[in-house]
Amino acid sequence: MIDLSKKLASGLLFLGAWCASAAWAVNDLPGGPGVRELNIQLPATKIAEEQVWLHWFMMIICTVIFIAVFGVMFYSILKHRKSLGYKAANFHDSVKVEIAWTIIPFIIVIFMALPATKAVVAEKDTSNADLTIKATGQQWKWGYDYLKGEGEGISFVSTLDNDQRIMSNNGAKGVDIDDYLLKVDNPLVVPVGKKVRIITTSTDVIHAFAVPSFGIKQDAIPGFVRDTWFRAERVGDFHGQCQELCGKEHAYMPIDVKVVSQEDYTKWVNEQQKKMASAKDDPTKVWSKEDLLARGSKVYAANCQVCHQPNGKGGGPVKPLDGAAVVLNADKSKQIMVLLNGQNNGAMPSWKALSDTDLAAVISFTKNNWSNKTGQIVQPSEVLSNRK
Repeated sequence: MIDLSKKLASGLLFLGAWCASAAWAVNDLPGGPGVRELNIQLPATKIAEEQVWLHWFMMIICTVIFIAVFGVMFYSILKHRKSLGYKAANFHDSVKVEIAWTIIPFIIVIFMALPATKAVVAEKDTSNADLTIKATGQQWKWGYDYLKGEGEGISFVSTLDNDQRIMSNNGAKGVDIDDYLLKVDNPLVVPVGKKVRIITTSTDVIHAFAVPSFGIKQDAIPGFVRDTWFRAERVGDFHGQCQELCGKEHAYMPIDVKVVSQEDYTKWVNEQQKKMASAKDDPTKVWSKEDLLARGSKVYAANCQVCHQPNGKGGGPVKPLDGAAVVLNADKSKQIMVLLNGQNNGAMPSWKALSDTDLAAVISFTKNNWSNKTGQIVQPSEVLSNRK
């Protein structure tokens, strides 16, 4: 019996130590969620600070009302119960009580509504922005277009870091990475202390652009344009996620906003503009097969293999590309149209955002990789002619 007790105690001690080590294997993420976080994330904008203040202001008022109402109720029940000899009063109404329980709640509501209204109005004031960026939700990534201000014309797609996606696909559990499923390949970069207007829309279903540390959450709706804004008070990486259930990859649609100094932002803008200028291709250029396949391999790794896998076998509802009829078909326009328009109600999204050269390269790559030895290649001009 004593041995059994010792073994049980040892087992419980080991289990407790294991749980403790597992719980603290991941640290708080600056600009993101914290371990066992119960409160609102640390604010990085004045609006977010106002929201935190409102949260506690409302919580205190509601708590005081709760204690007062239930305190009076339970006091009355205990002190005026029948067992102590009290008898129920016989009355119908009281004008004074009616006035009191109408006026007092009205005053409380006004007292709560004034600061809340002030905050909501401030949240919606997107005028006089220093920078305007369009955030386009698409299954399952974000497209960013710098529309106005320094960096105008810059455009790129931001998606989940491929290494983390592979870890998730392999059934990773308890991964000791602070930013697990929050790291992206291309973060949204903005300068500190500048008012940034975010215009949201979507190409397929409803998404939501949300960064808790900024106190913003705005739906991205197909065919509609909504906007919100923020002004970051400090530099750093701030994390969010799509907060509208948008399909099976909803958990893999993070948002990473990198706030940098004005000097660093100007350097970043210059670098991006140089990259865009060098990457700009002439759609009438005729590419060799070798160059198309080399470029297509990079495009596939960056955009396609998270779903179709590096071996092209797909998985679950994702159809394989290795041996696929549309890939092997001699009519190249069929595969071009799939990439331009998507299919299966968005399960295969549209890739119109990619350039004609990138689309031609990745189609050529799939037609000549794995067991697909068709020998066919697609030129950028063929993709251009199929765009609508």
